[in-house]
Amino acid sequence: MLGFGAPRVLAAAQPAATESTRVSTQKPLAEQVGHQLALVPWYGVFDDLAYSVNGTQVTLTGAVVNPATKSDAAGRVKNIKGVTSVIDNIKVLPPSSMDFQIRRAEYRSIFSFGDLYRYSMGAIPSIHIIVDTGHVTLVGYVSNQADRQMAYMRANAVPGVFSVTNDLQIASSPSM
Repeated sequence: MLGFGAPRVLAAAQPAATESTRVSTQKPLAEQVGHQLALVPWYGVFDDLAYSVNGTQVTLTGAVVNPATKSDAAGRVKNIKGVTSVIDNIKVLPPSSMDFQIRRAEYRSIFSFGDLYRYSMGAIPSIHIIVDTGHVTLVGYVSNQADRQMAYMRANAVPGVFSVTNDLQIASSPSM
């Protein structure tokens, strides 16, 4: 279902239709949205893309550093056959030299520690570090509770951070 680093699926509502319609239209649509978001060129460790599908309407949420990531994500989803409307609620994070320094320090602190380095590998890392005016949110997937807690502790150890929110999920079957 979800691999490490994939955009997060918030909800995939099923249309009120026959079983054959659900299988042929809904499931592929949600999969196509996730696939297209994973292909956004500027999507990286400091961005968070999430989506929900309600029939043929797709709602995009999350936060990105680069405005091009927001427009590319919305553009890719709008071009999927079967999508009738896209609600783009992706937030573009304000440019800040302090946030940039925190992002770098968080990256070093988290991914240079023991087994956490493996979560930085691949085209799209499975741990995403969102920094918004000094407040850090960790999102994504890890293999176990110990890794989740260690990432949180490492993020809290970075100077200049006002708060850390740990929204990391434990993957049911890691594909690493």
